[in-house]
Amino acid sequence: MLGLIRHRGPDSFGVYVDASVGLGSARLSILDLAGGDQPIHNEDRTVWVVYNGEIFNHPELRVELEAGGHRFYTRTDTELLVHLYEDHGFGFLEKLNGQFAFALWDKKRKLLFLARDRLGIRPLFYRRQGARLLFGSEIKAIFADPSVPREIDPQTLADVFTCWSPVGAETAFRGIEQLLPGHFAVFEEKALRTARYWSLVFTDGREQQKKREEAAYREELEALLHDATKIRLRADVPVGAYLSGGLDSTYVTALVKKRFDNRLRTFSVSFSDGRFDEAPFQESAVKVLATDHAMIRCTDRDIGEALPEVVWHTEVPLTRTAPVPLFLLSGLVRESGFKVVLTGEGSDELFAGYDIFKEDRIRRFWARRPHSRWRPLLLRRLYPDIFRGESRKTEAFLRAFFGKSLENVGSPLYSHQVRWENTAHIKTFFSDELRRQVEPLPSLEERVSAALPADFMHWHPLSRAQFLEINLFLSNYLLSSQGDRVAMGHSVEGRFPFLDYRVVQFGSRLPPRLRLNGLADKYLLRQAAKEIIPPTIAARSKQPYRAPIARCFLGRKRPDYVEELLSPETVRRFGCFEPAKVGKLVEKGRKQEGSLLSERENMALVGIVSTQLLLSQFVHDFESHSHGEAIEPKIFCS
Repeated sequence: MLGLIRHRGPDSFGVYVDASVGLGSARLSILDLAGGDQPIHNEDRTVWVVYNGEIFNHPELRVELEAGGHRFYTRTDTELLVHLYEDHGFGFLEKLNGQFAFALWDKKRKLLFLARDRLGIRPLFYRRQGARLLFGSEIKAIFADPSVPREIDPQTLADVFTCWSPVGAETAFRGIEQLLPGHFAVFEEKALRTARYWSLVFTDGREQQKKREEAAYREELEALLHDATKIRLRADVPVGAYLSGGLDSTYVTALVKKRFDNRLRTFSVSFSDGRFDEAPFQESAVKVLATDHAMIRCTDRDIGEALPEVVWHTEVPLTRTAPVPLFLLSGLVRESGFKVVLTGEGSDELFAGYDIFKEDRIRRFWARRPHSRWRPLLLRRLYPDIFRGESRKTEAFLRAFFGKSLENVGSPLYSHQVRWENTAHIKTFFSDELRRQVEPLPSLEERVSAALPADFMHWHPLSRAQFLEINLFLSNYLLSSQGDRVAMGHSVEGRFPFLDYRVVQFGSRLPPRLRLNGLADKYLLRQAAKEIIPPTIAARSKQPYRAPIARCFLGRKRPDYVEELLSPETVRRFGCFEPAKVGKLVEKGRKQEGSLLSERENMALVGIVSTQLLLSQFVHDFESHSHGEAIEPKIFCS
């Protein structure tokens, strides 16, 4: 198990075993490099823990625990967990400011306690198997037990081909679940129970917006982000930063550079395809901030060749290639001698930076007069490059594309319906057998609606849209496939100041007008950013992070594995897709040298390729992919 996740922690390995439990750790050493090896125990060795992550407020908590009589034998934050548990039981999770997944064993009570951070930055998977519980930071560690079945979950595959990510606790594999963000689990007397310890609740500033000035909100945001960034620099190794040239990463980088560290190392990815490249903006930010910068240039061929390794790490089908360049970027970080980077993830979700939030606002405005000719034309402001040309044709397209379910504004899922309906068309490539398995299952809409907070429909529409984006997309895709999994694939830890829970709770009580002011996104954040970054960058419109797709797999220099995985024989044998339809898609792409006509076809292609890779690596030929490197763990027995 540890060998299969060696990439997550190549620095040391430890195992604790007694008659009831086995705990294993693959450690990425960032604090107390010499003395912080896991598993960690309390004073009398009755409580043990294995842990992945960081507790950023560990110095303050340590002072509190030492004052209460606890004695530490390491300088690592891991040791806090056993002592906090002794003093506060399960309630100690509320004291933690960090990103973590851990397993704690109470030997006296014969109780196993699992927990995951509030936003789901660090992963934790498990499987119930009779009276046994198997768990790990990645699914492949659980599959190390040959008695565990390895089967694709049809419902999750349908979800990914609709909303781009798994939903809820489900994973791509039957019988394997994830512990949800903000939850803990207790395994005791062969019974497992899970519970929530933190919830995201939007109050929309109702209790303060009449009393409080914009300047006061801005000052509070500045102070929170300053401290959130400061405590994320706590490490016994150098800390770098990703710098994309956009508002979020530039703001975080500027905070570090100007307030804490004048020799900051930054990293970025650029593309040989100019449609996706942000290198000029990155170079502008580097020049202004005077960072020591390193850049990796990514080609179509690089993406095609690296996708199999990325799928091995993400353990889920992908409908976009965006995780691949970030995987290659983390390789550059590691080669440069860094284990930790700060990034700007979370800002768009908290401060309404995505176009989907503007779409929702425009569609609601349009729905008040559904026959208006000019109201739908407001959507051209979001996508000026797409909607050019003759106005009547543009209007017809806008009505057909964004006008679906236009007047259904009372639906709790209104903000995301257009995206889901558009993406769901790629399920037409499913095989008849897969369709038969999916059709009787509860729909995505039913499951998402059933899990919403009781007062959800009393929230502002913008808050509803943000909640859906955060719960469906942030932890299950952005922080996973584009975050933890591709960074830890090269033993690199990402840290996210915008996802400090204090910043998250601030954003959830911010008046909507300070998040999305008309169609001006991230309004308050942009005002705050002007204080420390150039106004041109602070005001820069968001360029969605995307990467090339079709030419990576069907261009002149396509990877060898594509031919085999997309052959009619392999498609038929794996059973998820219709061989004839896949063949037509492939032939169309090849005739155009990898230039498919639509975004939908691109998503279908990468979805099919990544699913075929997942089936090959985990279901049909796991043994040949799963030879973990030999390790020599330190072993504790009782």
